[in-house]
Amino acid sequence: MASGTASRSEDEESLAGQKRASSQALGTIPKRRSSSRFIKRKKFDDELVESSLAKSSTRVKGTSGVEPGRCSGSEPSSSEKKKVSKAPSTPVPPSPAPAPGLSKRVKKSKQPLQVTKDLGRWKPADDLLLINAVLQTNDLTSVHLGVKFSCRFTLREVQERWYALLYDPVISKLACQAMRQLHPEAIAAIQSKALFSKAEEQLLSKVGSASQPTLETFQELLHRHPDAFYLTRTAKALQAHWQLMKQYYLLEDQTVQPLPKGDQVLNFSDAEDLIDDSKLKDMRDEVLEHELTVADRRQKREIRQLEQELHKWQVLVDSITGMSSPDFDSQTLAVLRGRMVRYLMRSREPSPASPLQITLGRATKDNQIDVDLSLEGPAWKISRKQGVIKLKNNGDFFIANEGRRPIYIDGRPVLCGSKWRLSNNSVVEIASLRFVFLINQDLIALIRAEAAKITPQ
Repeated sequence: MASGTASRSEDEESLAGQKRASSQALGTIPKRRSSSRFIKRKKFDDELVESSLAKSSTRVKGTSGVEPGRCSGSEPSSSEKKKVSKAPSTPVPPSPAPAPGLSKRVKKSKQPLQVTKDLGRWKPADDLLLINAVLQTNDLTSVHLGVKFSCRFTLREVQERWYALLYDPVISKLACQAMRQLHPEAIAAIQSKALFSKAEEQLLSKVGSASQPTLETFQELLHRHPDAFYLTRTAKALQAHWQLMKQYYLLEDQTVQPLPKGDQVLNFSDAEDLIDDSKLKDMRDEVLEHELTVADRRQKREIRQLEQELHKWQVLVDSITGMSSPDFDSQTLAVLRGRMVRYLMRSREPSPASPLQITLGRATKDNQIDVDLSLEGPAWKISRKQGVIKLKNNGDFFIANEGRRPIYIDGRPVLCGSKWRLSNNSVVEIASLRFVFLINQDLIALIRAEAAKITPQ
């Protein structure tokens, strides 16, 4: 019985060896060796550890002839040793040696970054403008004077940039890549700003200055000379440039007077001496002079009259304290009483022949008035000349509004250009400032009595 099982196991091993040999001949080596038995022998802990170590070593090295999955504790059979020795070893590719110029290549790759960092002021639009302008004029000085770049470049910077675009391969390559990424509309706008060449200006100068060419004239000029003009030229652009040339006398039929040179150049004082002042004088208008003289005389008379009445009338400002003081004296005609101050309207010589007239408003450096309302409170809304208080010959007080904001008398608005009669104890409100107008009845009664005597009955 035991011999039977032994012979069966030997037959199974021979069959497994034949299968392995055929698979090696075909070049397909199985990743894991498995037994064909129905019942597999369990591995102990030490065998599991050794097998895992054997697998990791074969995966890392990859040059040993031991099959993956075989335990290190089990010895291979003699047939397997022969097969392993006969199996060709797979050549391991050598590790690539480091290239000697690798560090140099890394250093060279940093150079374009430094170049673009140093030349960051030049935009792709500027490069395209520069190229188009140079191709049109062949003169870097004209390009510097005629082209408006995104930055203010000097002539030397323009020259250095043009030479870099021509002879520096790194800058030229970067500039070309940046210009290719521009939008077609941006490229068309840049091309429309190209300078005019000498050939183009020569063709435009032949159009007469006395004629009035239209867009059709310049369109026909484009059709007749398609090779001479730039590819983006339009009839409207040619007309605008022709008008500019006409303004600066650059057309063929325009003659330009040469400017004087040297000592012949006139300065301002010499030119002023050459002018005849007698020709500049207008004809004398006697009627106008007479009217101006009469108006001047009238104004001087009014000023003299006001100066004579100035010493008769005055306004005194008295601050209100807690102590009660009499509002009137022998010379006070009326009082404009506020919360903080009192404005005393006084007269040294009260008489019906000299009526009272006092201005109200806000005093400034250029404007002096009789009653400065800013002493009472905030007066920034009050006009500089808000109103005028007048005393008539009959003893009645009137207030006339001459400012922008209305004046309220006892709650009734008095608009600009209107007037209202003031009575005793009238409440005057101007831009949130309230006053009480008090009249000296005794003094006003004297004035009315004198006025009654003077007026004929």
